[in-house]
Amino acid sequence: MATLTTRMRQPGALARWREVILRPRTLVAVAITIVVGYLALIPLVYLLWTTFSDAQGFSLGGFARAYGDARIGELVGNSLWFAAGAALLSLAVGTALAYFNVRTDVPFKALFFAASIIPLIIPGILYTIAWIFLASPTIGLLNSLLEPVFGPGTFDVFTVWGMIWVEGLHLSPIAFLFMVAAFRSTDPSLEESSLMSGATRVQTFRRVTLPLVRPALLSAALIMGVRSLESFEVPALLGLQNGIYVFTSRIYQVLRSFPVDFAGAGALAVGLLAVAALGIWLSNVLSRGHATGTITGKGFRPRPIDLGRWKPVVGSGILLYFFVTVLAPLMVLLYTALLPYYRPPSAEAFASMNLDNFVAVFNLPSVPTALRNSLLLGGGAATIVMALMAVAAWVVVRSGIPGRQILDHIAFSPLVIPGLVLGVGIAFVYLRSPLPIYGTLVILLIAYCTRYLPYGMRYAVTGMQTISAELEESAQVSGAGWWATFRRVLLPLIAPALLAGWVYIFVVSFRELSSSILLYTPGNEVLSISIWELYANARFGELSALGVIMVLILAVLVAVAYKVGARVGLKS
Repeated sequence: MATLTTRMRQPGALARWREVILRPRTLVAVAITIVVGYLALIPLVYLLWTTFSDAQGFSLGGFARAYGDARIGELVGNSLWFAAGAALLSLAVGTALAYFNVRTDVPFKALFFAASIIPLIIPGILYTIAWIFLASPTIGLLNSLLEPVFGPGTFDVFTVWGMIWVEGLHLSPIAFLFMVAAFRSTDPSLEESSLMSGATRVQTFRRVTLPLVRPALLSAALIMGVRSLESFEVPALLGLQNGIYVFTSRIYQVLRSFPVDFAGAGALAVGLLAVAALGIWLSNVLSRGHATGTITGKGFRPRPIDLGRWKPVVGSGILLYFFVTVLAPLMVLLYTALLPYYRPPSAEAFASMNLDNFVAVFNLPSVPTALRNSLLLGGGAATIVMALMAVAAWVVVRSGIPGRQILDHIAFSPLVIPGLVLGVGIAFVYLRSPLPIYGTLVILLIAYCTRYLPYGMRYAVTGMQTISAELEESAQVSGAGWWATFRRVLLPLIAPALLAGWVYIFVVSFRELSSSILLYTPGNEVLSISIWELYANARFGELSALGVIMVLILAVLVAVAYKVGARVGLKS
């Protein structure tokens, strides 16, 4: 009788599930999953729905129009050629620089930091325009200097090779940062053993060094390939002039034509998404079986290889790289900004320099608004993303809720969606939504938050994984609830990681173009859109002045963030 009474007092399975579901931590996990799922998946769902339907229901008419074009083969070929070429160039340059920086006694190592950070600060649209000023066959300064020797038009940046050159150089600092980390984590004693066994340096590099860093190379190749495939600024500014189309520039043209073929644009976007997903799958397949563990229990300190008589040659190459990737684009922007009108260098040109373009920029009615919008959107997107991802990272790393990894996968999914495709999907959502969001800054804020969710998640998860669970358990034993433990224990400890993520998202949001170009409306411009419009109107002086101001703002923000980060324990 006593046993029966005890069983009757025990809560049933339904009651226990109700108790688990109604816990604050479970409700928070569900809420954060819904918000992240809405941001990441709804645009993709609307993109597919609009692409595969018309007024009569299911339809493949968009695909027929998009891929029935006679030049579609050329478009696909250009896209793959451009993406592969830019990825290979950035990988070759970035890997060589990282090897010399980590493994050798190359001079000018202080320049590596500047050469890796400054191009990341320069927005892609400014970097592309700077190379137009340098290598255009009609107005390029390099062609003007070489014309007496080689004749007119030595360089032509308006070709696929020019697109590969500009995109590859702009991406090379990212490849450099990837490969520096890989070279620093591999044991150099293996290479020393190879050299002592009689192998040459070239054989050692090819048979020992490259296999050791192959996983990092494949990851970097994936990132560079996807970044090149989704690039909009370079194909639009360099390719459209000569009728060279890739996926992104063709989608932009379809959406800017009248009447707008939404299904056709969606079909092209789905094709671009499929190519990006195929590249990621291929990279994952190639990575299997190539994981190499080179960090062992034995400590090691990389000893630089003496370059000997090759040191001056390699040092000259480093200086040339710094000049080509950093100094030349910045100098040509500053030179153009100081001229009353664009013209080749001469004594008269230097004598006519003044600051009129900088004054004129602030008299343009759209520029103060664009600057304010960029600051608001950058700060808003960075704050919202890092706040959401701080909680999401706790769900994934700490909560122990079954299926929590799904949230991680959902938050990661926007990484494989090119920015222009994301802009198309978000436009489809809010063109049909009863909410009055389309045509406001809110739609840009949603696009930025969605696009940079994966980066915020990586920063937050990495920070959360470094915190031991003992600290939370101690707080809970002392009587603190979930919210008090999260707010007073975890948040202060992961603040450096959250700050690093905030800075990164602010910088990339501040210069974003590929999603903004489809979603902005007059009055809601951002700085990158103002630069785009000034270029379209051939106002090169004001454009360059605005670009110089934009780069200075980003440099100051990054420097301040670096100082603030150092005070709270952020080392890199």
